[in-house]
Amino acid sequence: MPAITTVHESLPYIDPEPTPEQRAAAEALIAEERAKVPDDPYHALLPPPLPPLNESRHLTPILQNELARLASSPDPQAAKMDALDFSRYEAPEMPSIDSSQSLEETASQLWETLKQAYTAQAYLSARRAHLALLDTHGKNAWLIGNWHLEGEVKAVEKELAETKREIDRVSLARQGMQEAAGAELKSLEETWKAGVGRVLETEAAAEKLRIEVLEERRRLAEAQAALAVGN
Repeated sequence: MPAITTVHESLPYIDPEPTPEQRAAAEALIAEERAKVPDDPYHALLPPPLPPLNESRHLTPILQNELARLASSPDPQAAKMDALDFSRYEAPEMPSIDSSQSLEETASQLWETLKQAYTAQAYLSARRAHLALLDTHGKNAWLIGNWHLEGEVKAVEKELAETKREIDRVSLARQGMQEAAGAELKSLEETWKAGVGRVLETEAAAEKLRIEVLEERRRLAEAQAALAVGN
């Protein structure tokens, strides 16, 4: 990043407010200067913006397929996936046994039903354990998390208050320095204006004297020319 030092030449505590004409003239100069250089959306002291994220690197194939499905649908709201289906965790019904089936087919149906029932029972047991843990320890964990967040908020608020006080101290010191030097600055400004005025008066007097000298030389030349013609 470039090392740019900004120098403010204004003295807001002792300088008078600009008149509407002065403000309009300043804004016209600013607009003229900005027209010469295109606007840069990024500040020179800020790092360049990050390149756009590559979605293929941050999304799983399932999410990519879902986004593609939603993008291809004429109505994305209607194309949204349904809520999670918990029917697979419910206890399955006993399959009907057909007397014409063989023993292996009946055993296979019963085995599939048993696996579904076991999956549902395992899910419900784990869910019950999770709810019991949440009921026992969730409140304390939530309160501890809130306590940590409250501490962070207080620390940030304290830092903000200290920064505001530092800004106020700097502003008061700046105001005191400007007001202390205000009389001297005004005296120097009046002296400078008087000096510039005297320089202008001197230049005007010198120009007037130069014109008088040239006029006198012209009259002298005309007189000499007339005298030469008379002789």
